[in-house]
Amino acid sequence: MTVVLIVEDNPINRDVLGRRLEKRGFTIRFAEDGLQAIEASLALMPDVILMDIGLGEGIDGWEVTRRIKANPVTAAIPIIALTASAFESDRRKSLEVGCCDFDTKPIDLSRLLDKIEHSKLAAY
Repeated sequence: MTVVLIVEDNPINRDVLGRRLEKRGFTIRFAEDGLQAIEASLALMPDVILMDIGLGEGIDGWEVTRRIKANPVTAAIPIIALTASAFESDRRKSLEVGCCDFDTKPIDLSRLLDKIEHSKLAAY
């Protein structure tokens, strides 16, 4: 069973994406901010992390990704950046900090499912 950690500060986005992925057989866990995401990545060791780049208060998704990737225990966990921004510079920065892929909101579920599957295969 694939465990997906969704890092999302917006409760509606969290709920909608979580339910859509659960219906497809994923085990879903949530983090509402950057510090929770770092703790959850260590505690859960998820198969993939879906990282909102524009987290509200505290540290942003790019800094969270840097910290997860800097820890040898969690460095291999694939992280897919999610953002409402479709700028090439955001995609490039997401990849530079350690995300394995990038997707824009609103979420195209079939495209995201392909990226999740690809990220899991690339991790092994």
